[in-house]
Amino acid sequence: MPAHAAPRPDHASRRAALRALLVEAGVDALLVTDLVNIRYLTGFTGSNAALVVDAWDGAEDRTLLCTDGRYITQVQLQVPDLRAEIARASAPRLVELAGEWKMGRLGFESHVVTVAQHQGFEGQATGLELAPVSGLVEQLRMVKDDYEIGRLRAACAAADAALAQLLERGSVRPGRTERQIARELEWLMFEHGADAVAFETIVAAGPNSAVPHHRPTDAVLAAGDFVKFDFGAVVGGYHSDMTRTVVLGEPAGWQREVYDLVAAAQRAGREALRPGAACAAVDAAARGVIDAAGRGDLFVHGLGHGVGLQIHEAPGVAKTATGTLLDGVAVTVEPGVYFPGRGGVRIEDTLVVREGGPELLTLTSKDLAVVG
Repeated sequence: MPAHAAPRPDHASRRAALRALLVEAGVDALLVTDLVNIRYLTGFTGSNAALVVDAWDGAEDRTLLCTDGRYITQVQLQVPDLRAEIARASAPRLVELAGEWKMGRLGFESHVVTVAQHQGFEGQATGLELAPVSGLVEQLRMVKDDYEIGRLRAACAAADAALAQLLERGSVRPGRTERQIARELEWLMFEHGADAVAFETIVAAGPNSAVPHHRPTDAVLAAGDFVKFDFGAVVGGYHSDMTRTVVLGEPAGWQREVYDLVAAAQRAGREALRPGAACAAVDAAARGVIDAAGRGDLFVHGLGHGVGLQIHEAPGVAKTATGTLLDGVAVTVEPGVYFPGRGGVRIEDTLVVREGGPELLTLTSKDLAVVG
């Protein structure tokens, strides 16, 4: 079946799961204003929308999506199972309706709503108590369903195929620039089924490979350089994230040493992924390998992050992370060691936490590739 012919996700089941959380949170309904959360709960992808999810699912279900006149046709096509209100000021209109419907205690996404927006809601909230609620939809989004994992697999496959073709055609060689290679890699992802790129592609050569989030420049690749690729594709709204580091020509001893160290740390991090594992403990498993080699000060970021409808989402996997992993959570594992002014290595995969061991979605080899 073609990647884009996959069945639609079950948005109704997602809203039902949210209702259970609303009851636990003690609110009668939730005003959802984060557009990514609205997409997750309804499938709507317009640029202006708000959603009220009623905590009580039944004959008088008052769940309602609101958007503006630009999206009349789109909302009918994407969200045929919900009533739609049309108003430019979508969130204030839903607050107004919630008051008319005497919803009582209306939760709002306090991590999204600005002070000015909240003040506007208060002017519309006749007979309502506005209750701050944070991260409920994001909590649901952490665990991916079968549909979501299928989209993640497709996004990772597009990235895998693009990098393979880039290397096979000899595009990574001395004399070319970081920017030229980055644009070619992005185009190849489109050719292999991507709808978009997940973020600005990183191609970092030589000393630039020691900059964790270097942006491609007109720097010219030279023999002996590390070349770091950090990139991803989007398929059906879901993001992939992968980093591979190659070397132009025969690697020097220090390059093999640092590469082997990062590969060992990455392997330890992958092996620590399991349901029930503390996120901080997964970071520690990888970081401990680098610390033991005396290079801990050169690993300057967290080990990974959740990935899905956004390239960075919950959970975080870092020294300061809280919480534990659940079965079905999609995360990255991406340790790196960076020698300023000289070069660095990062190796990253996207994986799904599973009982019995994680499912690897980015399948490009992690052996040190010698190119150019």
